[in-house]
Amino acid sequence: MITFSNAKINIGLNIVEKCADGFHRIETIFYPIFWQDILECIDFDEVTFSQTGIKIDCETEKISCVKAYKLLSQNFSLKPLKIHLHKNVPFGAGLGAGSANGSFMLMLLNNFFHLGLTSWQLKSYAEKLGSDCAFFIENKPQFATERGNVFEKIDLDLEKYFISVVFPNFSISTAFAYSVVKPCESTTSLKELIKKPVFEWKNFIKNDFEIPIFAKYPILQKIKEQFYQNGAIYSAMSGSGSAIFGIFENFVDLQKIFPDFLIWNNKKN
Repeated sequence: MITFSNAKINIGLNIVEKCADGFHRIETIFYPIFWQDILECIDFDEVTFSQTGIKIDCETEKISCVKAYKLLSQNFSLKPLKIHLHKNVPFGAGLGAGSANGSFMLMLLNNFFHLGLTSWQLKSYAEKLGSDCAFFIENKPQFATERGNVFEKIDLDLEKYFISVVFPNFSISTAFAYSVVKPCESTTSLKELIKKPVFEWKNFIKNDFEIPIFAKYPILQKIKEQFYQNGAIYSAMSGSGSAIFGIFENFVDLQKIFPDFLIWNNKKN
């Protein structure tokens, strides 16, 4: 059985406060984009994991799709599988690719083994994998609060726009990003700001990680500036970085502008 797990972008990200448990309370908009990894599972005589594409530099036990299998194995007698992940979406980019892999694995296993888990139950399992994992169960635009694990559906459709993402060939540690950001409660909820016309977003909607992260990695600010110079109506860093995305009214061939970077577009001429 094969499934395709997609990424997301953050449209705005406010770091509201640091909580007593060490986590941060945030406010953001998760918006799915269809830059996809490929997950495949087949019957096997033992549980194995393999991967191709972008190399994941961590222990197999920490890879989210493997963790998802082990999580469900605690409550269900799952037969052994050969799990293969073809990685297209870079990790450490603020695109939620690892979280998506875990959530899509839960849904794949639910279908593969006919477990009959509801959407609510899948979200409950997904939250155990990571704060934003449950978003990918419904995979629709959401206003997210608390640790990025409390969701509220929003009416947001960017289908008529061209969305482009540039990955500058390096990742940023989420732990590092949170260690340098300064919490500050926003005066106006992002849930209200997102209702403004898209061409006004750049004046109101921001990502709090950008100031400290751009100071550490100036190339990211240059990429964002290049987006605007080439016609973007909104551009920002996604999540805690390092990917920068832009929203355009017309297609722009960014590969000519960033020949050495990995680029994804939701549409092509």
